[in-house]
Amino acid sequence: MKTASALLTSSSLWVGLAAGAILWDGRANDLSSAADLNKWSWGNQVGPYQWYIHGNGPVDEYVELSSSYKNPADSGSSQGIKVTLTDTAYWNGQNMRRTELIPQTSAAIASGKVYYHFSIKREDTNAPALTREHQIAFFESHFTELKSGWLSGASGTEDPALRWMVGGQTQWSVNWDAGVWHNVAYEIDFSANTVGFWHSTGASPLTQVVAPVRASTSSNGADWHVGVLELPRSGYPDNDEDFYFSGVYIENGSITTSVSGPGSSNPSGQ
Repeated sequence: MKTASALLTSSSLWVGLAAGAILWDGRANDLSSAADLNKWSWGNQVGPYQWYIHGNGPVDEYVELSSSYKNPADSGSSQGIKVTLTDTAYWNGQNMRRTELIPQTSAAIASGKVYYHFSIKREDTNAPALTREHQIAFFESHFTELKSGWLSGASGTEDPALRWMVGGQTQWSVNWDAGVWHNVAYEIDFSANTVGFWHSTGASPLTQVVAPVRASTSSNGADWHVGVLELPRSGYPDNDEDFYFSGVYIENGSITTSVSGPGSSNPSGQ
């Protein structure tokens, strides 16, 4: 029989692992396939994601859903999201390759202190180029984001790092190895204008690896880009590149550190 202190310790541990309240759920549990993204339009704003930043090919050229694409430790997600850049992934006449999903929600995801969660992985097959800059899970103003590959204007020709950046400055980086799930939470305080960074790999609980730093936090609640924008670079061809996402959601309250995530809520947060 567990003692009262043991029960309290166990209960406290669980509260620390899963304590937040979901504001918006982008784990795609309510999508039967990527084709469901096509149901969204400006006149019919349904589902968890706005789907308009992509090339002119079919949806499954750029996004696929599968249980094999999620972090195995993420029991809160039934499937993961594979985001792909192809040679047609040009949006709105721009010269940048882009495949991006935007939260479709009226919830207060850009107010007070909130946590933007996701896990990301790459593989050796269709690996993101080391020779081009990739902006990942970014806000329109780029006050915080991940980046991979060679940063525009840097010396050399390639860069194997995955970086967390605030205002264009690297705050954390790691060699981005194939097959490793990186679990991330942006700790954003829109009132205090700060951003912190939580991280782990695989099934390990999130820990705060960078304490909150000053940032020009700005968002209209519809400008967090779940996906990737790749900057062009002369002399380097367009190859297919895959980025895997799992456990995408936004919460407030105390942070959920368990990779399995909290329970489900209204899928789109509406």
